[in-house]
Amino acid sequence: MRKIDLDGTREFNPLGMKAIVLHDSEYFKILNFNLKAGALFPIHSHDLDGQLSILVIEGEGLFLADNEVTMPAKTGGMLIAEIREPHGVKATTDMRIVVTIAPPI
Repeated sequence: MRKIDLDGTREFNPLGMKAIVLHDSEYFKILNFNLKAGALFPIHSHDLDGQLSILVIEGEGLFLADNEVTMPAKTGGMLIAEIREPHGVKATTDMRIVVTIAPPI
């Protein structure tokens, strides 16, 4: 068992996005992405079976499903999707998200 303090990962890259691996095992992977206001976590998908979640822990923006579908994203909001589904995030304020991927890629 281990505890992770997310306050300790509150680092931003002035160029847009900072990625921090929080956990990586054969069962799942957890990443923390910190996006500056205006930054884009590009829409992408993965050619494998599994699921992912994107939890907003700070800030506001949009969950992106494809080039035409967006959903509001704010602190406490979570997106759950199949890994094969297109997904991304656009930050309108400085934003922090935690992404869980199972199985890990």
